[in-house]
Amino acid sequence: MQHGNSDIPESSDVMRHSSVPRHARPTRMGHRTTQGVPVAVYRRTPGTPPVAVAHLPDVPLTPQPLPDPQTHTHDFLVLFYAHRASGRFLIDDREWSVTDGDLFVIAPGQVLSFPTDTAEIVADGWVVFFPADVIRTGVYSSWRAHPLLFPFAGGTDRTQRLRIPPAERNPWVDRLAALDAELQARRNGHHEAALAHLTLLLVTVARLTTDVAGDLRSADEPLLAAVFDALEQHFRDPVSLSDIAAAVALTPGHLTTLVRRKTGRTVQQWLTERRMQEARRLLTETDLTVAAISRRVGHPDVSYFIKRFRTEHDATPAQWRQGAGGVGE
Repeated sequence: MQHGNSDIPESSDVMRHSSVPRHARPTRMGHRTTQGVPVAVYRRTPGTPPVAVAHLPDVPLTPQPLPDPQTHTHDFLVLFYAHRASGRFLIDDREWSVTDGDLFVIAPGQVLSFPTDTAEIVADGWVVFFPADVIRTGVYSSWRAHPLLFPFAGGTDRTQRLRIPPAERNPWVDRLAALDAELQARRNGHHEAALAHLTLLLVTVARLTTDVAGDLRSADEPLLAAVFDALEQHFRDPVSLSDIAAAVALTPGHLTTLVRRKTGRTVQQWLTERRMQEARRLLTETDLTVAAISRRVGHPDVSYFIKRFRTEHDATPAQWRQGAGGVGE
């Protein structure tokens, strides 16, 4: 596949695009992979549910215009439901047909490419995207182990195309529209309601994938699981790439290649995301000082932590706490 090589627009924060509803696209084209593929990254904002919906073709496929064939990847999970569609597109250089009732379950790091304008392929479709940790709980060492996220766990090795039975297609649209409405209206309790809608969608997907557990067992990736176990065990410490590599008996170079190839992200990016996830939780649920939170997420230098947090969230920890209604000041 010939990847596009034009520059990502400087005005990369999609929230500045007045033609796209604020709730619909909390993403931006943040950087490129080592192969030059633009990467859409999820940008969180305090007080906003970390899930978004786009209705195709009303909303553009990507946060910023990309040259044809709109080749890109992303660092979040994607559900793509084609209610009325006819055409083909590529995922990781494999061509897929898409027709009415197709549901694609796409993992972070998979590369998408559309040979024609998406409006010519999808007459009526929905895209739901959300970070992996939205459903994550402390019981599971990584999002790949969560039962509701089993359909995504094939990563770059396997894409799932599911079929929505004709009798269930309109109810699917109703569920997606209900999630979209919650995100738009932003009424009291919309955060909890949006996540509840997302959970119900994922339960429905899991029920469609009747042999997911068997698929995972046959495509088990114990080494990758060990990497995420090590990240979970050590993210509170000031660890380095070499420390994580040593924990799983790999060289730093081998570890970097493995994780990037399987997930589309680096070890450092996953480590940062886990630390930021814990920092957001502590800011919202505790009255710990920012300095104490910084130490609890592996950053002894609070100034560096604040700078890193601002880079990831466009807000300082204190601003996040205030916007999210946290218990501290």
